[in-house]
Amino acid sequence: MKLLPFFLSLALVCCSPFSGSSSAEASGMLPQLSAAQKSAIGKKIWQNESGGTVNGLTAWNAGEEFPSLGIGHFIWYPANFNGPFTESWPQFMAYAKQQGVTPPAVGLLNDCPWNSPAEFKSDFNDTRMSELRKWLANTMTLQTDFIITRSRAALPKILNGAPASDRARINANYQKVAATANGQYALIDYVNFKGDGLNSSERYNGKGWGLLQVLGGMKDEPAGQAAAAEFAASAKRALIRRIENSPPARGEARWKEGWSNRCDTYARSL
Repeated sequence: MKLLPFFLSLALVCCSPFSGSSSAEASGMLPQLSAAQKSAIGKKIWQNESGGTVNGLTAWNAGEEFPSLGIGHFIWYPANFNGPFTESWPQFMAYAKQQGVTPPAVGLLNDCPWNSPAEFKSDFNDTRMSELRKWLANTMTLQTDFIITRSRAALPKILNGAPASDRARINANYQKVAATANGQYALIDYVNFKGDGLNSSERYNGKGWGLLQVLGGMKDEPAGQAAAAEFAASAKRALIRRIENSPPARGEARWKEGWSNRCDTYARSL
């Protein structure tokens, strides 16, 4: 059931006409990315998440209750944890199967089989995790296509979920950012990085930090590089607000510099 919203979003992207509450057609009008540009985006995301290392394809980050897998660090919950963040690993597994690709058996389990950082670290070099890393290292294109597809699916959801009075401006900001290749990278990476902003549990003190909030928080700039730079600035503002509103026990201030550096890449040429 948790995969249904993702595939409904794909249906919107593929089938729905553009109206005041849907942007499927607008998504289709985005400039096409070349294979080389897609590859560059995938490499940037991998670098952002784990320094582009193979070992980083299976990670359990300090302060988190779940592992993060793949170039996009797709999160996967153990059976004993029900977290507030959108779980993306099961979505990626469903996408891989839809594309006719068979993942390693361990990746298809209903829940993450590692229940703690210590257990994960102990099994880091066992056969299952080693084979999973090898498969992930060999499927960068598949993972990049999934991340791009997931990002494209976010726009109609955002417009449907935003106040009617904000939809035109949010859509316009999206299109202005998407006018450059690095702007498309920014939109693609940010959805993978911090979500679409619609999940009510992904908020602190009622304030979200996803793509909806970043697009809504942008100042008016011309399409192209200026809009990409403003998207980067708006993303940093949203993430600083997240840190300020976060529970102190999570210690999210330690991520501020890394998050800011990642956002800075959105303003640079691809």
